[in-house]
Amino acid sequence: MISKGLFGKKYLDIQIRESEIGPLDEDHVLVKVKACGVCGTDINFVRDWEDEAMPLGHEIAAEVMEIGKNVTSVKPGDKVIVEDCTMCGICENCKSGNPQFCRNMYDMEGQPGMGEYMSVRYNSLNKFDGLDYVSASLTEPLAVSLTAVLNADIPLGGTVAVLGNGPLGLMAARLAKLKGASFVAITGLVADNAREKTRFDLAEKFGCDMKIEIGKQSVEDEILTKFPNGLDRVIVTSPPQSMYDALKIIRFGGIITFLGLHFGGKNMVNMDINDLIFRKISLIPTFAEPAINFPISNRLLRDGLVDAKSLINAQFGFDDAKKVMTSVVDGSGAIIKAVMVP
Repeated sequence: MISKGLFGKKYLDIQIRESEIGPLDEDHVLVKVKACGVCGTDINFVRDWEDEAMPLGHEIAAEVMEIGKNVTSVKPGDKVIVEDCTMCGICENCKSGNPQFCRNMYDMEGQPGMGEYMSVRYNSLNKFDGLDYVSASLTEPLAVSLTAVLNADIPLGGTVAVLGNGPLGLMAARLAKLKGASFVAITGLVADNAREKTRFDLAEKFGCDMKIEIGKQSVEDEILTKFPNGLDRVIVTSPPQSMYDALKIIRFGGIITFLGLHFGGKNMVNMDINDLIFRKISLIPTFAEPAINFPISNRLLRDGLVDAKSLINAQFGFDDAKKVMTSVVDGSGAIIKAVMVP
């Protein structure tokens, strides 16, 4: 079978390639991609990645078409979320109750989620119901935000800042409120374009108590004026340089969890280790490999506790991929979350 898919690299070099999907082995499943979200990682690739074009898309909702002879967990017609990295289940970490540290994972085998079809192992699939495919494609990024929020261990009634108002930041802010935070601030770029205005509007709908425009307002001044001792928790979804603001506004004994990446050379941050030690600050990275928290994330979407339709406000096909991703990069479109529907 021939399947079309999207690949991309720097300068918005987005390519449509055809790939051969061979016959299924006994443990694989053929799925038809119904929806695939655009992740910040995809945007990093098409804006900054200089090497060979990368397969795009890993936020996948699909329909099962065929199954290998050993597969009993799904059947043709099932609606599934495809994990991009799946714990092996048999390594020392998995067997010791720490699957988040698995380093022997199953992956997508170089296939783009932004494509027509994929062949994946049965244990990389999560069945779902009660959601349309486009909304369900938020399961993976919501799981990333949820893991970050859980890593932050927000105290009941705690104070939180989320740095970055992209989809992951907006969902983290919403989840922080669900976890019992009494105050949530969110940061973003100056709201002088359609993208930032729309994202800040949704932040308010999601319950954020303070919105801070980077470049127009000082994160340190805005937060410390209201909370002179700093905040209980900071969740960093924006690029690594945001860690400087996080360190200025965290309280003694606070926790900073961070997941923002940069592939264009701005991934280095200088830190005062003495300060971290003396103030007893915990830094906890959140990296979404292997996939965890997919079932609960899907339920949060299904039950409306996180409103998928407020986040997803752009859909596109193969022909419009470059136009939509350009709009996300330059902020010219009022896009919060874009989803490809092949």
